[in-house]
Formats: sequence, C-alpha cells, structure tokens
Amino acid sequence: MTLTIQAFLSITPIFVAAVLLVGCRWPARRAMPLVYVITAAIVMGLWGVNPTRVIASTIQGLFITFEILWIIFGAILLLNALKQSGGVAAIRTGFTTVSTDRRVQIIIIAWLFGSFIEGAAGFGTPAAIVAPLLVALGFPALAAVMIGMMIQSTAVTFGAVGTPILIGVRGGLENPELLARLATAGIPFDSYLRSIAASSAMLHGVTGTAIPLLMIMMTTRFFGRHRSWSEGLSIAPFALFSGLAFTVPYTLAGVFWGPEFPSLFGALVGLALVTFAAKKRFLLPKDSWDFSSAKDRDDQGRGSMTMGLEKEQSMPVWLAWAPYASLAFILVITRLPQLPVGTWLKLLTVKWTSILGTDISAASTPLYLPGTLLLLAVLITYFLHRMRPRELAAAAKESGRILLGAGFVLIFTVPMVRIYMNSGINGMGLPSMPVALAKWVAANVGGVWPLFAPLIGALGAFIAGSNTVSNLMFSLFQHSVADNLMISGVIVVALKAVGVAAGNMIAIHNVVAASATAGVLGQEGSTLRKTIIPTLYYTTIVGLLGLMIIYLL
Repeated sequence: MTLTIQAFLSITPIFVAAVLLVGCRWPARRAMPLVYVITAAIVMGLWGVNPTRVIASTIQGLFITFEILWIIFGAILLLNALKQSGGVAAIRTGFTTVSTDRRVQIIIIAWLFGSFIEGAAGFGTPAAIVAPLLVALGFPALAAVMIGMMIQSTAVTFGAVGTPILIGVRGGLENPELLARLATAGIPFDSYLRSIAASSAMLHGVTGTAIPLLMIMMTTRFFGRHRSWSEGLSIAPFALFSGLAFTVPYTLAGVFWGPEFPSLFGALVGLALVTFAAKKRFLLPKDSWDFSSAKDRDDQGRGSMTMGLEKEQSMPVWLAWAPYASLAFILVITRLPQLPVGTWLKLLTVKWTSILGTDISAASTPLYLPGTLLLLAVLITYFLHRMRPRELAAAAKESGRILLGAGFVLIFTVPMVRIYMNSGINGMGLPSMPVALAKWVAANVGGVWPLFAPLIGALGAFIAGSNTVSNLMFSLFQHSVADNLMISGVIVVALKAVGVAAGNMIAIHNVVAASATAGVLGQEGSTLRKTIIPTLYYTTIVGLLGLMIIYLL
C-alpha cells in the first residue's frame, strides 16, 4: 500500500465528519455514530487491525468519555446552582456598577469574566453565559454572540481546569510508540505534557494580549452608529493593559503551575486589576462609548437562557463569587506537587490493564478529576448561599439534560479517536493512521509546516466543535509530522493546541449554542463571517511565532 493511499484512508474519517457536520449540516448526534462505524470498518477491513483491538480501543475511549462527562456535569451544575441561588444575578449587578462605557464592559464582562468561566467550565459555556448577559445589558444580540465567540480563544487551551491538555492532548499522544521513546530517553510523560502546556501558554501570552482590543474594534466597526474602527482604537491603551493584566499571570501560571490554572488565575488577577483601574479611570479616554440608537440595539429576541437575571437578590458580590474562589483554592491545594493532597486523591484508581488481552489499558482517578472538585464547590454553594433543596434539584435537572446531549455524542466520538490512534498494531505492518498521514504531509509540505500547524488545529475545532476532541484527534498527527521533519514535537503540538483554541471562534456548534441563548438562531453565517477575522489573526501570528522559535531560537 503506497503512502498516498495510506494518507487517503487515514484522512477519510476526518473528511466524512467534515462533510456531514459542515456540508450536510447534520447534528453531531447523527454524524458521529456513523463516523465511528466508518472508522472501525476502515481500520479492520483495510488497515488489518484485529476486531478485538478495536473493541479494546472502544473501551479505552469510554473511560476517557466518563472523565469528560464528569467534568461537564460538575461545571454546568455549579453554574446552574449559582443561577438558582441568585449568584449570577449578583455578579452581573457588580459588573454594571464599574462603568457605563460599553467598551469597558466588553473587557470586564467578556474578556475577563468570560475567560474565568472558560477556565472553570469550558465546553462553550462562556458564550452561553456572556451572550445573554450582554443582551440583558443592552448590547445588540448579534454583537453579543460575536463577542461571546471571541472569548473562546486565549483561555480555551486551559479551559475546564485544563481538560483540553490533561485529557485532549494526553489522550491524543498516549500511544505505545511515543511512550516507549520517552521512556528510553528518561522523560516522564507528565513532564512532557507540562512542557507542551508551558509552550502553549507562552504562545497565547503573546498573541492573546490584543484580543480585547480586537473585540472592541469589531464591535464599534460592525455594530456602532458610525461603523468605525477608530472608536474602538481610541481605548487601545486601556485595552492592551487589560490584555496584559490577563496574559502575564496566565503565562506564568502555565509555565510554573501546569495546565489547570492559567485561565482561572489570569482571569482572577485581571478582574482585580482592570476593575480597580476602570474605577480610577486609569488609561481610559475622556469619551464614553455606547450603542446610540434603537437600530444599533437590534437584538431580535432575548433568548431562552436568562441565567436567573430576573431574580432580585440582595446577595453581596463577594458571596456570589465565593464558590468560584473556593474552587480555585481547592484546585491549588490538590494540584501543587509540593502538597500531598493530590497524591492522596489519586490513591483511588479505577483501571483495566491489558484490555481483552491487548496492550491497551485504561485508568481513571475519580477523586482527582476536576469534576469531583466542582461537585465539592456545588456543595459549598448549597450551604453558603442557603439554597433550598428544590433549587439544587432544579439545577441538577437542567445540568443532566445538557449532559445527555453531550454524552451521546462523546460516547461515539472519543472511542472513534482511540480506534484511530491505536491502529499501529495491525496485520499489514502499517504505522498508525495519524502517523501515516503525518508522513505524507511531511513529504509534501516540508519545513514550513509550523506555519500551517495552528491553521490545521483551527480546522479541527471547526469540524469537531470541541477543543478537547480536536486535541484527541490531531495531537499524534502533529507530533508525528514534527518527528518526520526532525523539529520539536513539543512546539508543534503546542502550535496545534493554540490553533485549536483559536478555531473555537468559528466552531459551528458553539455559534449555534450562543445564537440560541441570545435569541438569534438562523444568523450563524453572519457571526462566522465576522469571527473568521480574529481566527485568521490568531493562527497567522502563532504560525509565524512557531517558525521563529523552531528555526531562529
């Protein structure tokens, strides 16, 4: 079998997913089961993989699926508990008292609070929260959706307390060949993963600093009375200060603490600094910008997800934030390697070694998972906010409904990815499918691949609609390309991870979800035509940085 045919077969499952999701506009719940079946058929029928190995890979994928769903449930349950208790309403009130300038509100509510929600919850949650929040404050609904999508860029790589790295990149790279090579070199896999996280944080730190300014300029250009870029540019000093207020602590956390903390820590520090600066009018222009006419506020419906904003609550802002502060504290004490708490939580391990007699294994540490810690934060919320049992039950019911939708898709998607990754042991002596595809790319693209790695990552997010799933699908492919070109696998995978985050701004599933919450379903094309601008900015800058790092540094 020639390398070209191998590459064609390897790209087929990804191509089919793209055609069904984008071209045919199938929902993921219909497309991904079919893609799973096609992948299994190709792997067994044309790649020569034993059916037992396919079943073992499916079981391994279900272990990973459980971990993802556990995190999703905990994150959404905490958010819905705050909705029921009035905490979200109190947080919203606290924001509106800082400034009436819409440009400042974009920075504080979208860039900083939205990034915090991404760090805590992930999975498209920031747009679903921030978009209706901005509409409630008087933003045009289409502007709110555009801004909500742009939140899902810099913070996404470390969203849901690091899930895209800890589960996405880890699951994508954990194949027998790479693990054996790292073991031979004496490099622990966890250290290798932290190097990828640190590199991703530094790339984001440089590129993401300009995102709040870009958010503002796009809002004034597409939704302001004068349709002007310059009205947004006039607040550039404050916007760039706000960008740095997030990206500097974000980068430091990624380099020194690991993948769980950058988005959470950067957002918390940024909120404190920027809110204080806004109150003191530090670096702010003399003018105060607003949407000046009813036409500018063409919000076309308030959406179905109001996040409890109709509740009148006297809860202090500090009390509303307390559950998230508790979550941050719990994460710190369980993730710092200097403390024994994390080791204790990992003592309970559910594992299946040599599944069905193969070399494939699966394991999970349920107490250490962020989902368990999020549920602990929910318990703290219940008592701290003096919630009634029926309120907690309502939050659980709403969260369970969301979980069922995500769960059905992931039950097929993640096992499909594991079958794809574990195809290296077969009866035809072929490499695994991602490695075969990587060899073809390396032979036909050459040393400029780092320039394209972020763009391919963004394409993965556009197709998969999930940063974590895209990392699962493409991490080994990107690493294998780097191997074939004899350049740094850490940097290339980091470039891909950053590109995947940028691709979330054009992920169709996220656009649909944000549009639904803001009441503008059916206008996703309008949003995508706008969010492609920051996506191209992000992938281009990161690609150029990648070339510089690999060939100049």
